[in-house]
Amino acid sequence: MKIVFIGAGSMAEAMIKGMKNAKAFQQTELWVTNKNDKERLDLLTETYDINSSYDTRSLLKDADIVILAVKPKDASDALHTIQPYMKGQLLISVLAGLSTGYIESIIGPSPIARAMPNTSAMIGQSATGLTFNEHILDTQREMTVSIFSAIGSVTQVEETRLDLVTGLSGSGPAYIYYIVEAMEEAAAELGEDAMPFIVQTLKGAAQMLETSGRTPRELRKAITSEGGTTEAGIAQLEYHHVKEAFTACIKEATDHSGRLRRQFEQAHNI
Repeated sequence: MKIVFIGAGSMAEAMIKGMKNAKAFQQTELWVTNKNDKERLDLLTETYDINSSYDTRSLLKDADIVILAVKPKDASDALHTIQPYMKGQLLISVLAGLSTGYIESIIGPSPIARAMPNTSAMIGQSATGLTFNEHILDTQREMTVSIFSAIGSVTQVEETRLDLVTGLSGSGPAYIYYIVEAMEEAAAELGEDAMPFIVQTLKGAAQMLETSGRTPRELRKAITSEGGTTEAGIAQLEYHHVKEAFTACIKEATDHSGRLRRQFEQAHNI
């Protein structure tokens, strides 16, 4: 199998590292290219012992899977560059807002998958939403699932739901890091090196959510004693409308993914 990454940014790196760590793919199977940043390309090839090339024709002529991992603003140029060499290879896009219809409008009828992983792919813990167009073969569907299963969990969804998946889990790690920043800053004001406590608390809470069989509300109430410290802290979160802020955060990220999609589609009258 030959898998070619078009784009060498943070998502491509996260996937490459996760796939290598999972030992599910051989060094000879993974290739990467980008527009013109040779220093970045050299860094990835040396760090992860994979292959790179700027010869698009030779890269794609015998590729089985092409993974589009460029920035959204570069998507049109990248698709037009690879279009002459797409002869039935499976194309997987990991870009927010880039619909299968838009991709087909440039490269023609082709087997296409859209995936929305997150950067936790780097440690095999991504939550990935997957959708496929009508041209996908069963074997290509299986290959796609195997790639993303190597870097975390996989859920197949309707394409119309991928905007929400993007706003929820695609961007989700950044929301958690933002919370950790706030917790760390609060602890620093109180004179405590908090990171070990915060990390272990997150690990424990995540495992409780995964294994306890109880809802988040039930788990929260179980440790919120009347008149206790947790109740006092939660009261401040409610006073500052943190829940509403998170709802607005996820909704805006979801809506922005939709806006990107409509911009792409309007540009090609889809």
